[in-house]
Amino acid sequence: MANTLFLRLEGPLQSWGERARWSVRDTAPEPTKSGIVGLLACALGWHQDDDLHNLSSKIRMGVRCDKPGTRLVDFHTVGGGYKESMLLTAEGKPKYIPGSKTPHTEPTYRAYLSDASFFVAIQADDLTITQLETAIQNLVWPFYLGCKSCPPAMPVFAGTGNYSNLREALAYDLPKAATRIALECLPDELNAVRRRDEVDSRMHRTFLPRYVKDDVLAGLDDQKEAV
Repeated sequence: MANTLFLRLEGPLQSWGERARWSVRDTAPEPTKSGIVGLLACALGWHQDDDLHNLSSKIRMGVRCDKPGTRLVDFHTVGGGYKESMLLTAEGKPKYIPGSKTPHTEPTYRAYLSDASFFVAIQADDLTITQLETAIQNLVWPFYLGCKSCPPAMPVFAGTGNYSNLREALAYDLPKAATRIALECLPDELNAVRRRDEVDSRMHRTFLPRYVKDDVLAGLDDQKEAV
């Protein structure tokens, strides 16, 4: 039985919000853990807080940035003159431009990664990996790459295997050039950086800290030169 599940995340646009709040919706430079848990939850048909929190705490993940893509920011507006889409105040009343009866229009800025490609390794116990492998090939709900407007351009399932750690797993099917990787790690490991993308509650949109460290895998061309 396998202890590692591989995903290939590739599409015209991806958006992995990490600090997205209100009118500014950012994207992390690679898939977040909360985004990956959301993708797996779509495959499983799960939406309850306990299920998502338990899944997030059960798995560890690493990301290989085969093609980081180009960051772009799209401009949107929310609200405006349509009654059904009017913005509301904290009291639940329609929000107007101060001193008028003109509905408030909120500008928003949404960041995406264009033409990016990521290779994700997920490690967990054998039974969890088997469950995820089955679900990801028999979806309950469609996949999206961090945002519902970002469908994948190719099959997401990229195989399974047995590996002693995430770094070893991400060395599978290496690209030719040296590639940045982001590995989930312990808080006291060298160069560990705290990220807040461990799923706590989907309903309340709360997240717990997780630690990640950057590394580089030598590509096939680099390995040939070293020999």
